[in-house]
Amino acid sequence: MNREQGAAPAGSGSPTWWIVFTKELHELWIGGRALTLLLIYSLLLGIQTYVLASNSELSLIPPNEMVYETLKGAIAVGIFISLIIGADMISGERERATLEGLLLTPTNRRQIILGKFLAAASPWPAALAIAIPYMTVLGQGDAVLRPAILWGALIGTVLAPAFTALGMLISYWCNTNKTSLFISLGVYILMLLPAQLPGRAQTGAAGSLLQQVNPMASHAHYLSKVLVNNRTFDEFWGWLVAPAAFAVLVFVLLFLYAGPGMSLEASKAFALRLGRARAQVAALLVGLLALGAMPLLAQQTGGAQASGQTLPLTIDIDLGYKTVKTTDHVLFNTVVTNTGTEASPPLSVAMNIINLNAKGDVVDPEDWSPQRTQYMEQLGPGQTATQSWRVNAILDGDYMVYIVLLPAPSGPEATSHPVSSSGVHLTVTPFTKLNPRGVLPYAIGGPLLVLVGIVLIYRMRRRRIDMGGSE
Repeated sequence: MNREQGAAPAGSGSPTWWIVFTKELHELWIGGRALTLLLIYSLLLGIQTYVLASNSELSLIPPNEMVYETLKGAIAVGIFISLIIGADMISGERERATLEGLLLTPTNRRQIILGKFLAAASPWPAALAIAIPYMTVLGQGDAVLRPAILWGALIGTVLAPAFTALGMLISYWCNTNKTSLFISLGVYILMLLPAQLPGRAQTGAAGSLLQQVNPMASHAHYLSKVLVNNRTFDEFWGWLVAPAAFAVLVFVLLFLYAGPGMSLEASKAFALRLGRARAQVAALLVGLLALGAMPLLAQQTGGAQASGQTLPLTIDIDLGYKTVKTTDHVLFNTVVTNTGTEASPPLSVAMNIINLNAKGDVVDPEDWSPQRTQYMEQLGPGQTATQSWRVNAILDGDYMVYIVLLPAPSGPEATSHPVSSSGVHLTVTPFTKLNPRGVLPYAIGGPLLVLVGIVLIYRMRRRRIDMGGSE
């Protein structure tokens, strides 16, 4: 069936959305567009996997972090493929002058949109399936593999269709394919850039807000905390709100607004609506940034704090030193004691790690420990409280781990004196489990299998053409 034949032939017993879906699926996969994009995607994954395994510095990254990086790249590229394919679905039909045949069919236009949407979202399961072998070899049997696949499938199955719908919305408002693809690429870059900002730019009220409302950044933050830092869903479920809300919004716009109004040409009033929308979005962003900056300004303009009083608190640690290999972990306990005669204020117990080598890399404690801070409401006279800690050995070197006890200040213009524990001298020796030669078959085999699929489909198409068949 070609595009000029329409979507629902007379007497056909199949619903319109199914006919459109099968036709678009045939053109997307048998035509080779989806397989070509997946070939490029598999090449990128293969290169990344081999670099992680062969580079002497990167190979010291723990398996859970390598699995996370691979999964994050798979979701990002899967989203990009979905967005680009969705951006061609309507404007491409307009540009090729084949949309009229679909619109002349006596059927609900939402069914046409639904069929195109399902076909455009079809590459995501294949992208996830391609990524699983790479995550398996990098995971090296680590327990992170199963939750990574489950969370990757769940989050990707929300975001990839959502970006497919976004691409189709942009395509709905554009008369030419070039315009649709250009705008889609710009939107993708705008959403991707905040997630690539340096760590300091992502902190603070405004930075955290920007990360949490951006579906591209929020899902990556959630995965890093759950897969790398061993945090729980209950602690960070709020970072999944933005992807879910974004998906609901674009689905509603696509099927309730764009679907019934699909026409042969994009609305001429769209430029005016777009200008108004840009002004409203800009005003909203300025307001949000101003609100986010207010606490920061208040902190910077606040008066000098009064000196605090040293409280009768002690903190002891049950480990003095240890030698481990990279990818190992260290467990130890601390005991906080109130040696005074009165109850203490609320207490915070914070862990930090420093590199004893002045020329070494600065340590990011969040990568080394799943939990850096623990809290207590108060501690009665003579009472003690025990805290358990875990440190993951990320890179080889000479490190010092120490714990700081911070009593809560008595008021906004008061301060307190921290109490420090003795240090844990941590010596980390190199240990590489990955063998680049063992990874090479995966790095080459993935793209090779996709390439074989493309060749077989191309030969099948040529055979049909030679036999007089139509595509």
